[in-house]
Amino acid sequence: MTQVDLPDNVVISKLDALVNWCRKYSLWPMPFATACCGIELMATGASRHDIARFGAEVFRFSPRQCDLMIVAGRVVMKMMPVLQRIWLQMHEPKWCISMGACASTGGVFDTYAVVQGIDRFLPVDMYVPGCPPRPEQLIQAIIDLQEKIQKTGTAWGKELHDPRRSRPPRPLLADPAKPVLPVSAGRFPIEAAGEAARPMLAPSLEPNPPRRLRDETAET
Repeated sequence: MTQVDLPDNVVISKLDALVNWCRKYSLWPMPFATACCGIELMATGASRHDIARFGAEVFRFSPRQCDLMIVAGRVVMKMMPVLQRIWLQMHEPKWCISMGACASTGGVFDTYAVVQGIDRFLPVDMYVPGCPPRPEQLIQAIIDLQEKIQKTGTAWGKELHDPRRSRPPRPLLADPAKPVLPVSAGRFPIEAAGEAARPMLAPSLEPNPPRRLRDETAET
């Protein structure tokens, strides 16, 4: 068996490892900041913490140029369809970080108007606890996400077809008889009209029938 000595400038690796190495160091975040966590997100990109050291400093406000959604702050029910639309407009592969207690669990806003965790509607890869979390916590979440991309990613995106990740989001529907969510990327059908198709904010449009205390015709 002949042994061939490779030169020093040649490296042998797997295609998946090479593609994942490129992906994890070229994250383009899509900031979705709605509250005080957005200030910490700005501080993470500033010169003191310098998120550019980890290859994730290219903040873009166009979903067609981003692959990392960072939801920083509370999300109300009226804003959830906008967040869903931005997420659907982002190209695969894409990832999501839930920053802060409000985005992860609703935080102190335990009300009907605030989403009690964005993972009910979006597949979240990393959770950042805190109210608000420090920039170091967000940087650690990005580092953990990079490790996840390196270990689980594939060149052809097979991991993106995981049913737990690609499950349809629960839309905010006004009419449960029509379980579809109109978005710019197309209509997102819901296969089963179960809990996902249950209206959350829309009240019942059927008027209550008048109640009669007694039958007046019976007395006559």
